[in-house]
This record gives sequence, C-alpha cells and structure tokens, in this order.
Amino acid sequence: MTDLATAAHLLTGDGLPVELLACHPRLPLAAGISTDEEADRSRVRIWDCSGGRLRELASFDVAIFTSSWGDYWLPPVAWHPHEPLLTVVDEDLLRHWTPDGRAEPLPAPEGCEALAYSPDGRALWVAAPGGHDTSAVLDPTTGATTPARWWDTGVGAHPSGEVVATLVSDQSATFCVFARPGGKGGAMRQQQRALVLEVDGYGTPLFSPDGRYLALRGNAYLETLDVFAFPSLRKVLHTVLTRNEEWPRNEEGARNEEWARHDLAFGPQPGVLWIGTPGGTLIALDLAAREAVEHGDPGDAAVTALTATAAGELLVARKDGSLTLLTVPTGGEDATPAPDRALDRDLDLAATAGEDAAAFLAGTRDVPADGDLDDHLDFTDGDHDWDREKLAEVTDASPDDPSWLRLRARVNRLFAEHAD
Repeated sequence: MTDLATAAHLLTGDGLPVELLACHPRLPLAAGISTDEEADRSRVRIWDCSGGRLRELASFDVAIFTSSWGDYWLPPVAWHPHEPLLTVVDEDLLRHWTPDGRAEPLPAPEGCEALAYSPDGRALWVAAPGGHDTSAVLDPTTGATTPARWWDTGVGAHPSGEVVATLVSDQSATFCVFARPGGKGGAMRQQQRALVLEVDGYGTPLFSPDGRYLALRGNAYLETLDVFAFPSLRKVLHTVLTRNEEWPRNEEGARNEEWARHDLAFGPQPGVLWIGTPGGTLIALDLAAREAVEHGDPGDAAVTALTATAAGELLVARKDGSLTLLTVPTGGEDATPAPDRALDRDLDLAATAGEDAAAFLAGTRDVPADGDLDDHLDFTDGDHDWDREKLAEVTDASPDDPSWLRLRARVNRLFAEHAD
C-alpha cells in the first residue's frame, strides 16, 4: 500500500480539536464536534468535502451533553441517510441543520443519549432511558413518539439497509444486537442472533463498505479492538491496543496520551481498517492478510477523530485543531474509476451485501415483543455459540474465559447449591 495523499487541510478557527467526526453516508458532507469546557458548550461544524476540498459551511453551539450517570459526553448526532440533514441533541431539543439553514427543532425525549435514523430515513431512533428497558421512535416530521425495545450507544447500518447493529450494554456483558428496520411505528425488529462482548463502554458498531466485517472499539476498562466476519459472526481479530496502566504518565501522574474513542474507519478497500493513534500516525490493518502498516509522522499531533467520507477518503482530526482530508490509493484499482465502472462496482457490492444480509436473516428470527431481551437471545462470542440450554449447564470456567462466562458459571453453581 502506497503513501496517503493530502487532498485538503485546514485549522479550526478557535483551535479546539474535533473529538467526533460523522460523514454523511451518501453526500460529500461531514460534521464534527468540539468541546469548549470553559464556555460549557460544544461546537458543531459542517464541512463540504466534495472535489477533494474542505470548506466550512456552518458552525453553531449546543449545550455540553450530560449522560444519565452525570458524565460529560459529546452530544449525540445523526445524519439523515439520504437528505442533507443533520440532527444533534441540544438539551431538551433536537436541533436540525440543512444547507438552507437550521430547520425548526423538535422536542427531544428526556435523557436522549444516542440518535440514529432508520436506513429509509422515515424514523429517528432515540435511546432515552425514560422507561424500563424501552427506547423511543420519533417521527422526524411531527416529533410523535412510540416506545420500542431498549438499545444504547449507537447504530451501525449494514450497506444492504436490511440489517443494523446496535448495543445493549451492561457491566457484566454487552450484547451487540442485530435488527431489521420496519417494525411497529418504525422501530427496529431486534433479532435473536447476537454477539456477546466483555463488560461495557463500547463504541458504535462499524460495518465495512461491503458489509463483510463488523468492527467494535471498547471498552470502559481497556482500549480494545474486535472485528467479526458477517454474516457468520466469526471472530477475525481481538487485540488490546493499550492497557490503562501502560498509558504514559507525566510527573503529576496524569496520562499524557489517550486513544480517541472515535478512531476507526474503513476506507475504499473494504478489508482494510484504519486506526488513528495517540502518537499521530494512522495504522492500516489488512484484515485478510493480518498485516498492519503505519502511515504518517510520529511527530504529528495525536489523532482525536477519524472517519471516512462517502467517496472513501479519510478525514482525520488532530489535537492541534487541524482537519485533513486524505486520499487512499487502492493498489491496482483506479482511485477514481470512470463513472460507468464505479456504478458497476457499487451494484456488485450492493448485490453481495444484500445476499449476506439475507443469509444472516434466514438464520435468525424476531425477538418476541414481551419478556426480557436476554431470555430470547442465542449468541456467540465469535468462537463459540451459546444458547440458553447450553449456558444453563455451565458451572465451571477457567481464568482465561471471558468475565461474562465466569459470572454465568458462578451464578449457575449458586442455583445448583440452593436447589440441593
């Protein structure tokens, strides 16, 4: 893989580093969020990234977001899948931005902690802990809400549009739950086939452009990276990027460098995952070859956010307040194929993604509307499949087993002892 090429570069006017980048899935638009703790505000910026350039279209402030735990987070943000419409949480409002100006806001459900548009754009999914194990579905035009099953953190859409992945998090274990769009009131139809992950604190699931890989960054205790194949959900990669105790510390004991939580992107090569590092470089991880190549100057400012544009460029934000648009050479393929070739390629990818989604959905079914979600899931950790009957028999676990399995074995032993 040859070196990256810089297409455009700029600095934020106030010097605040961008901590989250979100590109429109189809249009040459990107949004970024910075935090101004002194002003107790977050700054939202929107850029035009067409034609290999970066041009700021708008910026506006929203309130710094406070989670239900009292922590300061970046405000949830979501692009409409087809229209040039950005929605961001601003306290009790859902603010909208369009190229014609900021549209009329909608009331936000209390405690709104995550946003996502359905793949058809007709519903706005909101994770808001207003009720027990429920979330909300909003009509984007009227603001009318209907309850739905709980999810949290974020939603990653498979390129087929037929499947989405989201999280149901808990300190004992997090489920990556898959769903079909088009449920009652526009809600997700969560499926019984799921992934189980260690502890909580993971980022939004990220599908590759061809839908063959699913990447997850986490967690609350370790800087981990997990990649699974789709639709099989077989584990491709698990690695610990760095452990908390290994982070460099200054003389006062504070950490000098931290990994950004929004530092993953799939570029134009679907099997290559890009990772931004606190040392300022980008790592290209070839998932099939299991090879990693480092790009950039280690003296560059730390990467604070990374994403990919609809055209496949990489958009990189750094701690010095800079934003850089990078083109990614694709080996033997033309970086900018002729329109007819690009259309054929996109149609082929769409057909393959549709087949994979259909294969996945054929092997699962909707979670029943009543009862606890945990009681309906048949899940895998990427190495072993687990159903409820198999888990009920587990009473022994080794120190090398995942914490959720060790906990389940301990609970099963307690029940068995009580029954005796």
